[in-house]
Amino acid sequence: MKLKVDNSEQLIQVALSNSLFNELIRQIEKDFVLANIPLQLPESVDGNAMITLIREKVYYLMMEHFAEYLNLMYIIDVPEHEFQHIEITDTVDVADQVTLLILKRAYKKVWYRNRYQ
Repeated sequence: MKLKVDNSEQLIQVALSNSLFNELIRQIEKDFVLANIPLQLPESVDGNAMITLIREKVYYLMMEHFAEYLNLMYIIDVPEHEFQHIEITDTVDVADQVTLLILKRAYKKVWYRNRYQ
């Protein structure tokens, strides 16, 4: 599966159009719990709020708890070669790009599970 999106908002639109948004939320929560990182998403969260919460958590982990950030990337299984395409400007932009990587990987997990169940 090749997912061609340029930003997190586009990925949310793809998830909504494929009726996989709720499964995407559950997968992200599951991955964060497995990494022992609390992420409290409200029950009725919309796409933009979810992106903001993930971005803030990633930024916090990068700045304050880098070992936990690395563990989260390992748990989510973000491919290492994806990090080579991140443009390093400032930490906020990097957190935004990492958020997109997290959402892409979680969406792929959900899509495959939904397609081949």
